Amino acid sequence: MSSPDPQVRAARNRPTPTPPRGPVVAVTGAASGVGDLLTRRLAASGEIKQVVAIDERRGEVSEAQWHILDVRDPAIAEKLRGADVVVHLALDLDLERDAAARTAYNVRGTQTVLTAAAAAGVHRVVLCTSAMVYGALPDNDIPLSEDAELRATAEATGVGDLLEIERLGRRAPRAHPGLNVTVVRPAVLVGGTDTALTRYFESPRLLVVAGSRPTWQFCHVDDLVSALEYAALEKVDGEFAVGCDGWLEQEEIEELSGIRRMELPSAVALGAAARLHRIGLTPSPAGDLAYTMHPWVVSVGRLHDAGWRPRWTNEEVLGALLEEVEGRHTVAGRRLGRKDATAAGAAGATVALLGAAAVVRRARKARRRL
Repeated sequence: MSSPDPQVRAARNRPTPTPPRGPVVAVTGAASGVGDLLTRRLAASGEIKQVVAIDERRGEVSEAQWHILDVRDPAIAEKLRGADVVVHLALDLDLERDAAARTAYNVRGTQTVLTAAAAAGVHRVVLCTSAMVYGALPDNDIPLSEDAELRATAEATGVGDLLEIERLGRRAPRAHPGLNVTVVRPAVLVGGTDTALTRYFESPRLLVVAGSRPTWQFCHVDDLVSALEYAALEKVDGEFAVGCDGWLEQEEIEELSGIRRMELPSAVALGAAARLHRIGLTPSPAGDLAYTMHPWVVSVGRLHDAGWRPRWTNEEVLGALLEEVEGRHTVAGRRLGRKDATAAGAAGATVALLGAAAVVRRARKARRRL
């Protein structure tokens, strides 16, 4: 009887590959945005055993195990059974959506996910908020320590929701011993995002409030996703910020972007912002303006200590943002068609994120009548 072919013998003797020993990670909001990018990254990682994807529609990552449901549904607890880590990214921060409905979704969703994770035996939940929770204040240190007090108020778009999400995250380990919560706080997020701060760069003039000290720190979505992967793999925990190293002063922003400023007194800018939002002409409340006035640059020391480094610089992210918003026209935080934008520009209205020039025009007309 002839002996087996040497290649056959080698194949028989080759050890059966063992599956990855890493964690099973569940991602909520997995079908779009940051959730989709993270799901793709985790599915391709040799350090992840399995990805469980949860959303109200099925995404395109075939390697993930999909569950189609609303994160506010208590049935999510059964879908999380067997997961080691949950990364909760099912948040609604749409500028155009009713604020009360947005808050109800964000808070109830986070509350349900935390409770369900504890019931399912998950040992870690990763929440993603924003460095905006530190608040933009004239006396902020540059950079802020990651342990700095959260001094933001609920006056800016979505910040009240983020503060409540963080409060729920702090309470969860006390209510559910054995559950750990990690909080990731990105700087100004860029890359397929639409926020009051990215719309700031869609105006033909950058509004600068007289006497303010704007500083800018960006976070490209690619770097956020890699930081979330670090958190999912438990290479970093607790509360930490993510963003580019360093920051840009307003003068550098203007030089790099080629967009000139329009400087307005604080009372005019803030008063106009409040009135325009109150009558429904802008989706951005006056509180958003503070984040273009005062510093809220953060240290990313904890990620650095864990060995993480951003792939993007502030200058590179700004360039990517300018390419992304090219051709868009914003007045008072609202998108305009090209024809409307041209007309508004001719009238001198398109000057800033919050449309403060509307007040300036009225004041000029009043003076001419005198």
